[in-house]
Amino acid sequence: MKKRGAGVLMPIFSLPGEYGIGTLGEEARRFADFLRDAGQSYWQILPLGPTGYGDSPYQSFSTFAGNPYFINLPKLVEQGLITKEECDAEDFGDDPRRVSYEKLYYKRFPLFERACGRFFAAGAPEGYEGFLKENEDWLDGYARFMERKEGRPADLYRFLQYVFSVQWKEFREYVNAQGIEIIGDIPIYVSEDSSDMVDHPELFQLDKDGRPSAVAGCPPDAFASDGQLWGNPLYDWDYHKKTAYRWWIRRMERCFSLCDIVRVDHFRGFDEYYSIPAGSTNARNGKWVKGPGISLFKALKEALGEDRQIIAEDLGYVTDSVRKLVEDTGYPGMKLLQFAFDSREEADYRPSTWTENCVAYTGTHDNQTAKAWFDELTEEDRQMAADYLHESVEELAASDYVGKFIGITMDSVADTAIIPMQDYLRLGAEARVNAPSTLGPQNWSFRFLSSDFTDALCREIREVTEKSGRINRKKD
Repeated sequence: MKKRGAGVLMPIFSLPGEYGIGTLGEEARRFADFLRDAGQSYWQILPLGPTGYGDSPYQSFSTFAGNPYFINLPKLVEQGLITKEECDAEDFGDDPRRVSYEKLYYKRFPLFERACGRFFAAGAPEGYEGFLKENEDWLDGYARFMERKEGRPADLYRFLQYVFSVQWKEFREYVNAQGIEIIGDIPIYVSEDSSDMVDHPELFQLDKDGRPSAVAGCPPDAFASDGQLWGNPLYDWDYHKKTAYRWWIRRMERCFSLCDIVRVDHFRGFDEYYSIPAGSTNARNGKWVKGPGISLFKALKEALGEDRQIIAEDLGYVTDSVRKLVEDTGYPGMKLLQFAFDSREEADYRPSTWTENCVAYTGTHDNQTAKAWFDELTEEDRQMAADYLHESVEELAASDYVGKFIGITMDSVADTAIIPMQDYLRLGAEARVNAPSTLGPQNWSFRFLSSDFTDALCREIREVTEKSGRINRKKD
């Protein structure tokens, strides 16, 4: 990512379209066209795994599997595996702005089961057996795990992963053909409720009963007085090191088979990870423990090659040793404009301190939208933002302040700038993707409408991208 480029953050589930959730269908291709016409270089998404606890893509039933909800139903209709009438008869929710995961669960799987039955009745295509063999190291375990968990046959889950794989390959080829690279996302941890832990307990810190002896999270800070109790099992890094990080190499190979660039979540955890005693009700009693450090990334580079593009999510409280680890890997870190004007932040995120080798954002999926963020700022922090722009607070509040924050981010020295789609549309708190440490239907559910992506918006994005010297002219 050593070129000056720009992109948009847009989760797959947030795409518009019928049948309750964004998918790999026609609307995804239209959005790729939109990015191409807007001169963008990157489309950043969130983790692609099947969602588990809290419908979070960071709590998946498998770190290797794809989310079956992203399967495009009209493609199955086209293949004769289900009918349009069968799809239209199901109620996937009446709010086009929100994903109803409950309705998806109860309405999509009966359709998948019908499609699966017809798939095998007609005789699986030649590529199916090849797919099973190529992915046997994780697929069989995942299929059996889901069979035990849900009571549906393992062949259904093998079928769904095959369909996801075929549709994703076609989708990615289309996006890349528009001159757009896909930035994927890999959570540092896996869910306790996952086939990863069931099939490979040796990878984790477990007690004699096979339960986590300690779990992951973050310590208390100005944003969360009790800290964040994520609850994920922690890795047995000594074991990983003895096996030359074989599982991690396979995991990253899988990510790069799906995406062009990979953002590694919670990068600090590789330097030091926060260990919370199992059974804790909050994160107050945790402690920092040394992680694998540079040895993991040396192993990854040796196995995957030097040309693999990785982004280090190094946000939050960053120590000197974390900074050194990011520097030693050579990976670009992340900078958030919202953090630049937040007096609670311990690090200096002002754009004047940013370097070229970083990825700059107005905010991410875990942040408030830029509009709502500024509306909710304290007087002190509003003043900080106004001073940076050499304006009064009143002048800034009365202006297109979101546009100005986008401009600061895009005009920065950062090689790469990524803007959430919500910010280009000046959307408020209703469009927030996730509020960390909370559960509920407001998280991971916001969707856009086709009417949001107007020609005028495309021109606006292209203009700010061109003005900042980030335009992608590959498809002009």
